[in-house]
Amino acid sequence: MKSIRNLYGRILLLILALSIFTGLAACTQPKYKQDLLERVTQRGKIIVGVKYDSKPFGYIDENQKLQGYDIDLVKEIAKRILGNENAVEFQQVTSSSRIISLTSGTIDLVAATMTINEKRKRVIDFSSPYYIAGQALMVSNNSKIRSVKDLNGKNVIVILGSTAEDNIRMLAPNANILGFRTYTDAFSTLRAKRADALTTDDIIIAGLISEDPNYKMLKERYTKEPYGIGFKKGEETKSFQEAVNMALDSMRNDGTLEKLKRKWMPY
Repeated sequence: MKSIRNLYGRILLLILALSIFTGLAACTQPKYKQDLLERVTQRGKIIVGVKYDSKPFGYIDENQKLQGYDIDLVKEIAKRILGNENAVEFQQVTSSSRIISLTSGTIDLVAATMTINEKRKRVIDFSSPYYIAGQALMVSNNSKIRSVKDLNGKNVIVILGSTAEDNIRMLAPNANILGFRTYTDAFSTLRAKRADALTTDDIIIAGLISEDPNYKMLKERYTKEPYGIGFKKGEETKSFQEAVNMALDSMRNDGTLEKLKRKWMPY
């Protein structure tokens, strides 16, 4: 009887040891990271970060509807990848939050007037360029500022997290930089005469001027800003990136990108 109890005891110990070993093996086993294209396809929609205050790329219109070039661009991409232009969920981002939202996995891609550059490419991946902008200066119609050379000692507005912020610090090192997270706050500050100029991409300035003709854009362009769609780095996003780039290529070849440009950039 005693030998039987000892046998049962040994069997229980063996089962316990096997359970512990199996559990440890499961913990050390690398987890399968589902491919983003698979996840998007199964979900049936693409989650996209866009701006809500950057006319004509992404903004809320007078009817409280999200509109703009980037909005239409992503809808067309969804149509070509998922077969439905409405298979998109939009989330608001700013210049300073868009990369964080992307790397945290909150969104699948960013389409938010984001310039492709080497600094950002160390953190995220980009699509091929879909639009080329240029950095410019916006001032009031009666301003005496004629070029970036006149900015030293002046209050200049930038959007935090933008390439314009880095560029203007090099071009006008003695300017007083005022940083804002949104274009709404930035433009309000300029209109309140608490700054002398605002610098950002020319097409965004054109959108701001369309709302207030008391301001103008100076002729000079200081940079070329190729806009790209941003993706989180990692093997699990590669096939999704390829699908988006294929969609952009077909849109470029069949004239869709040019149609979007004519629609949203008449000025």
